[in-house]
Amino acid sequence: MSSLNLDDFSDLIERPDGGVRRDAEARRERQVVPPGALGRLDDLGEWLCAARSEVPVRPVERPRVVLFAGDHKVAELGVSARPAGSAGELVREVLEGGRPVSVLARRLGVPVRVVDMALDCDPQTLPAEVVRHRVRRGGGRIDVEDALTLQEAEAAFRAGVAVADEEADSGTDLVVLGDVSVGGTTAAGVLVAALCGTDASVVTGRGGQPIDDLAWMRKCAAIRDALRRARPVLGDQLQLLATVGGADLTAMTGFLLQSAVRKMPVLLDGVVSAACALVGQRIAFRAPDWWLAAHDSGEPGQAKALDRMALEPLLSHGVTVGEGAGGLLALPLVQAAAALAAELPERPAAPEASGAFGTNAAGGAAADGTADTAGQA
Repeated sequence: MSSLNLDDFSDLIERPDGGVRRDAEARRERQVVPPGALGRLDDLGEWLCAARSEVPVRPVERPRVVLFAGDHKVAELGVSARPAGSAGELVREVLEGGRPVSVLARRLGVPVRVVDMALDCDPQTLPAEVVRHRVRRGGGRIDVEDALTLQEAEAAFRAGVAVADEEADSGTDLVVLGDVSVGGTTAAGVLVAALCGTDASVVTGRGGQPIDDLAWMRKCAAIRDALRRARPVLGDQLQLLATVGGADLTAMTGFLLQSAVRKMPVLLDGVVSAACALVGQRIAFRAPDWWLAAHDSGEPGQAKALDRMALEPLLSHGVTVGEGAGGLLALPLVQAAAALAAELPERPAAPEASGAFGTNAAGGAAADGTADTAGQA
């Protein structure tokens, strides 16, 4: 039995400040560019004002990429284009600057943090800061066994909460949340199918490195089998994550919920973060108000999850690589929205009527400036 009470998050998470949002909308009405002319940038700017309880809103100056990493044993079934247990290699490439997220982060000046939760590699091959939250080496094969024990799931969830607190305490003002995993999209598909009450085929995508038709069928079968194991535990979200999620997805869920508690906005990257957000919504229904969907990756599971949470992606570029790359592409849009909301000048106030042309009062001038001669013979 877990000592973690997830119901507490429903009480701790508040919605962004509605009064501040109304103030932001009123200020937008007064700016020199007509409301609506900036499209979704208007909504984004007003959302940021509400999330940060300020009008005008400050610039987004301290964003950070946070990537949770893990290997999923279900990859042994050939559901991924990458070999099982190879997520550690991806992490090293991220740290060495050779992945798309690394290139984009350098270009945008955004630091990248990688958190190893269940990589299947020797922890001594990675920096101590990366591995200090690791719960276990690899995860169980979710089609036939649990990904984690309940105790490991609690440890992973608490690690995600701790990372969110560390980021909020350090002054991070927006997080791009992603994953570095092999087999992670399969686990994400199971969560989405279970929570949306749909079939495996509806949520099975091609993954970050697209797979062929045979691999897709293997992936669909794995999700179907894991879904049978997930349905009996739908009422207990921590047990659900232990059964078919994995340490990285469990930590991401904890991170998302604690970020909402700390009022720290999060950009969701791909299907894995969307699946974790869906679990988070089941735990605390107000939590999605603190999250933005960065982009549409084309993964059907992501689309299903975002639709359930009523989150509309900011971009649609078909970026499937994961690792926060799509989230980083959307970051400049959010920063632009904040800048426009804060820096566009307001229109000058209209001058008050001065009475220079008089009134139609008796003995006064007529509206057209002619003398009132009524009654004169």
